[in-house]
Amino acid sequence: MKQKIHAVIKGIGSYVPSKRVSNDDLAKLVDTSDEWIYSHTGIKNRHIAAENEATSDLAVQAAQRALEKAGCPASMVDLILVATATPDYLGFPSTACIVQDRIGAENAGAMDIVAACTGFIYGIETARVFIETGTYKHVLVIGAETLSKITDWKDRNTCVLFGDGAGAALLTACEEVSPKRGVLTSYLASYGKDAEVLLRPVGGTRVPFVPGTTPPEDMFLRMNGRKVYTFAVSVLGKTIETLLKKTGLSLQDIRYIVPHQANVRIIEACAKRLDIPLEKFFLNIEEFANTSAASIPIALTDMERQGLLHPGDLILTVGFGGGLTYGGNILYW
Repeated sequence: MKQKIHAVIKGIGSYVPSKRVSNDDLAKLVDTSDEWIYSHTGIKNRHIAAENEATSDLAVQAAQRALEKAGCPASMVDLILVATATPDYLGFPSTACIVQDRIGAENAGAMDIVAACTGFIYGIETARVFIETGTYKHVLVIGAETLSKITDWKDRNTCVLFGDGAGAALLTACEEVSPKRGVLTSYLASYGKDAEVLLRPVGGTRVPFVPGTTPPEDMFLRMNGRKVYTFAVSVLGKTIETLLKKTGLSLQDIRYIVPHQANVRIIEACAKRLDIPLEKFFLNIEEFANTSAASIPIALTDMERQGLLHPGDLILTVGFGGGLTYGGNILYW
């Protein structure tokens, strides 16, 4: 009898730029304060890419660290998925193709995933399907963002929220008698009705950039904070409940919930609504702010570095983002 193939995370790595910007630094640019930012978001610092650093530069660093951790040469990678809302170029070439060349993964296909802050979660599920069907053996999933490049640093409602960074995970096919390895299940969803509550208004084919006519600030990220907050609190809880129902697991079975690190107040509201101890959630938003698709893999790398992850631990990831998208994964570490 043929054994089931599992998609197992064999290596994980992350990278954040060296430039570290505190709330006090931002208070010199806009009318805000460390006390206000921290009390409303849980953020103290964020890391910002240098002028000559693009998203692919961050992604390459994270990818190389993940491959090194896994002991896997780049030539063995079959597919590269880069989840990003801030690609090197608009439309094409994909950032994944740039990463494929720079890490020497000459045998890999490559494509970007555009699901904003939920991108890494979508990428993990995409990798799982490719691996469990026997199509590929080694899939590299990367979440990478340089949100500072599309942030309006004069808008105090958004500039305090975001940071830059990248995280990567190598998923590998593994045949074992025990099912307690790898990605157990996922839940992917969307709510396109409110797509425009989080967007870059100009630059696509709907509203092209017209030199001399388009206000430059329209190229920056725009967000209806109240609507995003309400959406996030609702779908975080829905995703957790859906994943547990799909698997028959209870919250007690889950070692950690790793949420998208957007705003600690959103996570607190979700925890209160579902009566989940806040300690169940791993949070590192204080240091890195919202790094969109990179936030969950950065968090997982942080957890591994701190010795919080052990073989067989059940981890639940959950996120939401532009699109609007949301979803989560349950995996055995």
